[in-house]
Amino acid sequence: MGFSQIGVAGVDLRHAEAGLLQWLQAGFHGQMHYMAAHGLKRARPAELVPGTLSVITARMDYLPASGNPGWREQEWKTLQQPLQANVALYARGRDYHKVLRQRLRRLAERIEQSLREQGGPCESMFKAAGQAAQQAPSWRVFTDSAPVLEVELAQRSGLGWRGKHTLALSREAGSMFFLGEIFLNFELPPTAPTSAHCGQCQACLEVCPTQAIVAPYRLDARRCIAYLTIEHTGPIAPELRPLIGNRIYGCDDCQLVCPWNKYAQRTSVPDFEPRAALQAPELLRVWAWSRAEFERHTEGSPIRRIGHERWLRNVAVALGNALASDGLEPQQAAAIQAALHARIEDTSPLVREHVRWALAQHPANPVEQDP
Repeated sequence: MGFSQIGVAGVDLRHAEAGLLQWLQAGFHGQMHYMAAHGLKRARPAELVPGTLSVITARMDYLPASGNPGWREQEWKTLQQPLQANVALYARGRDYHKVLRQRLRRLAERIEQSLREQGGPCESMFKAAGQAAQQAPSWRVFTDSAPVLEVELAQRSGLGWRGKHTLALSREAGSMFFLGEIFLNFELPPTAPTSAHCGQCQACLEVCPTQAIVAPYRLDARRCIAYLTIEHTGPIAPELRPLIGNRIYGCDDCQLVCPWNKYAQRTSVPDFEPRAALQAPELLRVWAWSRAEFERHTEGSPIRRIGHERWLRNVAVALGNALASDGLEPQQAAAIQAALHARIEDTSPLVREHVRWALAQHPANPVEQDP
């Protein structure tokens, strides 16, 4: 089914509750109000889905099979090309929510069918769980789609440990993978947890363009480029815009610098192969997309969820940073300015604000900012 590793975790996550509450109380979740809306249900699977006794965890690698062996070097190179756009690696193919959910459901259905066919073992499992022997096994699948402490469950089940950048890390696969879960109403023997192997390394903290990793294992999402370009709905803080560079959807810097990602595994899932339109496209090309073109190029992609307006906001920031960069040819600067001026009276106040900011980044063309 394309899964790279499977584990089993119990449902007692009480030791994670204090850290979750501290993170929420610090406001580090920003506009992601859903993170706080469910309270401690994130750390209590049996409250989120009543009757849950075990959680199957799944890892699915997403590094494209067709990629360059020197993929990290190539990504760093793209980040140094101001006229090119950078989209986070995971978002260049099909929406992982769709892919994982479909395959997790198929796996759960196969488990359920197997249990029904076994009869005796299924009955003994339910009796051990204090349930009626005739009760059918039930399950729910999740992948970054509900209040689930995915990294905590992954660590407890041996899929990896929480890296200092807060992502799950594996000695065999780095961090270039998605996580998914199946909540079950019967018990399975848990797999052994894994220990942490970040050691004294601080690379992810040091490389973060906006210093969003405020301490090991502590991320202030309000400064994270992934949050700013995906989750944040309003204007991006002016002081953070120059730090975004040419990243128009997400950011991979903390993963690119991580030594463990030299072991990142290639995916066996064709859905994660990059679309040509999202593989280091020219900024001016994606800026010119109409709403219809944006929807066509992002159909079935996780990018679709931010909408055309926020897409233009993000690209405008990148164009402004290109105008401010060294070594831009006069004709290149003129092309960017002309493209930005074409949207200076856009119907969206959000787009207009970022267009004016972008134009003002060229020292020869200061433009008054919207109030």
